[in-house]
Amino acid sequence: MFGFGPHMIFAIPALLIALTVHEYAHARAAVSLGDPTPRYAGRLTLNPIPHLDPLGLIMLWIAKFGWAKPVPINPYNLSHGRWGLLAVSLAGPGANVLTALIVALLHGILVKMGVRNFELMAVIALTYQYNIILAVFNLIPLPPLDGSQIVSSLLPGRQAEIFDRIAPYSPFILMLLIILPFNIIGTITRPLQNALNTIISALVALIL
Repeated sequence: MFGFGPHMIFAIPALLIALTVHEYAHARAAVSLGDPTPRYAGRLTLNPIPHLDPLGLIMLWIAKFGWAKPVPINPYNLSHGRWGLLAVSLAGPGANVLTALIVALLHGILVKMGVRNFELMAVIALTYQYNIILAVFNLIPLPPLDGSQIVSSLLPGRQAEIFDRIAPYSPFILMLLIILPFNIIGTITRPLQNALNTIISALVALIL
């Protein structure tokens, strides 16, 4: 999904920011809703190291897509039942969108100030891009992505149980969608990415 190339020196900090913000938001939401599991697991932190998954990093290097370590939660500890789980699931993508907005505002402020540092602007641009990609990618309704928990939380009990049965097969489905030459993932996610870019651009123009 991301991959490394000549821009790797700028991609690494940008990717760490996007992944860390995403996982921290899940942990913070869960703890706020009564589940101490993320705190006990050491995930209530903005330090990127506890959030990194070695296999996810290897796949990022080899296959150009990867993942962070999912935040452990106990849904039975969450207040408001499945609505609490829905809030925790939405927290990660929501935090990425908010981070993208903040980064876009920072970019606009620096441009107005006449800052033209290439390295800084490259990190800012990639941080924005990765946060948008991560937010939208995680909304795909396949476990272990957040979209699956969102759908499961919204479905009635019996339908949710049936939907959850795809979990053992979803990593293979997801990998197939990613490696197919027809860019199915891009076809699925690009419209929402474009919509978010448009909304954020409008907000930045309104604020600045």
